[in-house]
Amino acid sequence: MTMDRRSFLHGAAAAGSASLLGGAALGAETPAFQPSWESLVAGYRAPDWFRDAKFGIWAHWSAQCVPEAGDWYARDMYLQGSRACRHHVEHYGHPSKIGFMEMYPRWTAARWDPARLLDLYIRAGARYFMALANHHDNFDSYASSYHPWNSTRIGPRRDIVGEWGKLARARGLRFAVSNHSAHAWHWLQPAYGYDPEGPLAGRRYDAAWLTRAQGRGKWWQGLDPQQLYTGPTMPMPDGLHSIAAATEWHEKNDRVWTEAPPAKNPAFVRSWLQRCRELIDVYRPDMVYFDNFSLPLGQAGLDITAHFYNQSMRWHGRNEAVVTAKGTPANRRGGIVDDVERGVHDDIQAYPFQTDTCIGNWHYDRDLYDRDGYKTPAKIIHTLCDVAAKNGNLMLSVPLRGDGTIDEKEEAIIEAIAAWMGRNGAAIYGTRPWHLSGEGPTRAAAGDFNEGGKDSPYTPRDIRYVRRGAAVHAFVLGWPNDGVARLTALARQGRVQRVTLPGDAAPLSFRQTADAVEVTLPPARRDPIGVALIVQGDGLVRG
Repeated sequence: MTMDRRSFLHGAAAAGSASLLGGAALGAETPAFQPSWESLVAGYRAPDWFRDAKFGIWAHWSAQCVPEAGDWYARDMYLQGSRACRHHVEHYGHPSKIGFMEMYPRWTAARWDPARLLDLYIRAGARYFMALANHHDNFDSYASSYHPWNSTRIGPRRDIVGEWGKLARARGLRFAVSNHSAHAWHWLQPAYGYDPEGPLAGRRYDAAWLTRAQGRGKWWQGLDPQQLYTGPTMPMPDGLHSIAAATEWHEKNDRVWTEAPPAKNPAFVRSWLQRCRELIDVYRPDMVYFDNFSLPLGQAGLDITAHFYNQSMRWHGRNEAVVTAKGTPANRRGGIVDDVERGVHDDIQAYPFQTDTCIGNWHYDRDLYDRDGYKTPAKIIHTLCDVAAKNGNLMLSVPLRGDGTIDEKEEAIIEAIAAWMGRNGAAIYGTRPWHLSGEGPTRAAAGDFNEGGKDSPYTPRDIRYVRRGAAVHAFVLGWPNDGVARLTALARQGRVQRVTLPGDAAPLSFRQTADAVEVTLPPARRDPIGVALIVQGDGLVRG
């Protein structure tokens, strides 16, 4: 994933073609879900565990965290003039000699303590956890039988997904995996390019000349670099002599964000399907996040989604699975869970959704750390409240460094979230949207990649509402200067009888007027981030 960088040219899914898995792959009985949008939409309902959980934390962690130079490093290091390319040349060497594959042995995970991290995330209120299974660099962080470029053979030499999953489940968390590899076939094509300018102009990068035979006696002996880099499907052509010309070519070719399968590389689709099916069957996740607009690779995405749903029914007796993808058309949102990357919806959604965002950059970024560029705890908590009020969940990425640790600034943010959730989190779990998502002067811009800066834009006049049973829960997004929260949406909505804080039976002083329910907040609980209120009475919830 990357922010503000996709072309949004989404290829159409080949929904009408035959299943690539084949009927026998799904078992002898007639499966409940067929690999078509019609079947998915007709039969799917988001499970209650997902709707109740509200908040998840994500370890978006791969070898691209090793350089500490931000997201899309494995691609951008092959784009002359980019920040990543400059960093790579300075710290490792020219990409014609030292390509991205040389980052894998440097990804040692030497200080990774997943148990400690998960305990921290649980304190912060996470009810589900997501591990990155693979990114666009086409490397599997699990024991893949179909792809030798995986974390059990090189790099950490550990089953990253397996360890995360075992420890997460032991702590009562639902377990999710993120799959980004469907775009590797075009995303990695710059590795076959060259510098258009300078002393090494025209010299092809490592992917263009490396073969399995050249690995003899090296750390990658027996591995084929072409299997990692996916093969030269659309290499940059000869004859480009300026960075501007090369950039224009990449934008029009390998950077086009299509979900259609590559016509010139059907083997990639078969491999992706095998790898993804094994990820599901062996690790049995509760959720699979696809970094795709609609489902990946045409029919293959439909096949794997139907397979996952059918497997979940076999495992649990009902479908407990969640599949997320972005930009899902309205007529397909009933078949999967829509995901909004670094953004929110503008109001209550008919179907449950998820917003995913990150404390900083998707892959660890030292520059962001140095300039204090991380999101504030208030920004994260206010986003969570806004998303929950609109029928969604928040998935928050906390980038790890290459050694498997988070930095002290990230840890402080998580601890601040934990402190707030410890006092207020009980008001958010297991809730559903009220008839109104909120009120106040601030309205978040809707859509992907539209979340604004690191600080929260909300004020104490901004309120977000959810319901549980006959009670309405109000999240005040800040602390009013006079210590009085004004809930105008409840002024004429039934009769308020009692207002309390989460987990505290002591009633708060309030009055209900024609203009608002005015609640006097206890000074001892003053918190600039805000507070949750439990509002009870008659006729507060419609229906």
